[in-house]
Amino acid sequence: MHQENWTVVTEFYFSDFPPFENGSLLFFIPLLFIYVFIIVGNFMIFLAVQLDTRLHNPMYSFISIFSFLEIWYTTATIPKMLSNLVSNEKTISFLGCLLQVYFFHSLGVTEGLVLTAMAIDRYVAICQPLRYATVMTPRLCLQLSTGSGIFGFLVLLPEIVWISTLPFCGPSQIHQLFCDSEPVLSLACTNTSVILVEDVIHAISIMISVSIITLSYLRIITVILSIPSAKSRRKAFSTCAAHITIFFLFFGSVTLMYLRFSVTFPPLLDKAIALMFTVLAPLFNPIIYSLRNKDMKNAIKKMLCSQNTFSVSGSQ
Repeated sequence: MHQENWTVVTEFYFSDFPPFENGSLLFFIPLLFIYVFIIVGNFMIFLAVQLDTRLHNPMYSFISIFSFLEIWYTTATIPKMLSNLVSNEKTISFLGCLLQVYFFHSLGVTEGLVLTAMAIDRYVAICQPLRYATVMTPRLCLQLSTGSGIFGFLVLLPEIVWISTLPFCGPSQIHQLFCDSEPVLSLACTNTSVILVEDVIHAISIMISVSIITLSYLRIITVILSIPSAKSRRKAFSTCAAHITIFFLFFGSVTLMYLRFSVTFPPLLDKAIALMFTVLAPLFNPIIYSLRNKDMKNAIKKMLCSQNTFSVSGSQ
């Protein structure tokens, strides 16, 4: 195609979802409820950890950081999904699309690195308990958290700059619930083999985190099984169960989406997988960490009770 025949794309159009008429409201109400629950639930976890000094340790610090990231991770996509469900014009500007790709993936990479740091923390706590206090120092935890954020937001910059230089001449319809790198790249008027490079980049970053987390928990499980006391084994398993569940939810859906290379799924299945790691995984995070964790439940109850007490005393 000659350059003079190109029509510059200034906005993208999302394909209809749900795929049947008059179903938008049926999806809008539960999605809005889930989004509010994700925001409130994760914010309560973050606030409870910050306010309760008993939770000022590496494990809960990583949990609070992960919850804080989940708030912005879902905010990068769900509000636009909600808007598309009630709007006749399901569009997004070219710049808005690039920003959505950038923040969605940057926050996702950062979350993956924080989950990796959480696995390392549990490995040291269970496999090398005598060295835990000297290894997992506040300084190291701060370095791991800060490094995760810096790496997550810097590593995506070259990709976004590169995508912004590509020619887009139509069609401009994105067959996904939000702007993602592969659906956007498939619309570029250039050699589509560049998508393979994108897949390889995603695969390498995902596999590094998955390998570290898997090896850590395999070692942890081996050590736990060797504990003679059944009560101690249950306590150790309970501590790691929430982390392992979040790991499978997050990386399981991400693997289905980004480690399939040339394998193609039907558009409806693609969108269902996208819903898993953009909506369902963040939904279960506050449920798992608040309902399965006694210390977290007590911290949230204490926080809510103190707020109620303050409100009552202030009204008198």
